[in-house]
Amino acid sequence: EDRSPLSSLSDSGLPPVQRVVTGHDAAGRAVFKSEDVTATRMIPSGDAAFLLVWTTASVPADNNDETDGRDRDAGLTLNQGSVIRIVDMLPGKESPMHRTNSIDYGIVLEGEIELELDDGAKRTIRQGGIIVQRGTNHLWRNTSDAVCRIAFILIEAPAYLHNGQPLDEHKPEG
Repeated sequence: EDRSPLSSLSDSGLPPVQRVVTGHDAAGRAVFKSEDVTATRMIPSGDAAFLLVWTTASVPADNNDETDGRDRDAGLTLNQGSVIRIVDMLPGKESPMHRTNSIDYGIVLEGEIELELDDGAKRTIRQGGIIVQRGTNHLWRNTSDAVCRIAFILIEAPAYLHNGQPLDEHKPEG
């Protein structure tokens, strides 16, 4: 994966993402550990381009873990941990209906996206809008003619209990 500042445009056509990581030196002082610029890459379904920015293996996070969070194996969510990724949803595309055992913060950085819940209720979230997704079944739809870029932060959470029973996760394939 090319992480140089000269990376080409993302598969979505939007610019690559700059990532700056801080840490500590031997004296305990703050330092810049790394910096890269990386393009998002198309997922197999072809409806969006993703870029994994960082993960933690646990919640609360361990700031003594020197693993580059991008190098940790992560699916849609990370069991017992957290994930931040950039999602570029292409015009006219939508995700499958899905639910994860996590609390998700979605920050629309560019464009707009429609959020649909399992009962068919819909809301449009525009640039600068923030979604707090609390383990509900939902899908994303880009009804515009421009790419929508969203930063998603997903933190593990116990399954939502309905009448005392946990609702199952429903993760899309791929």
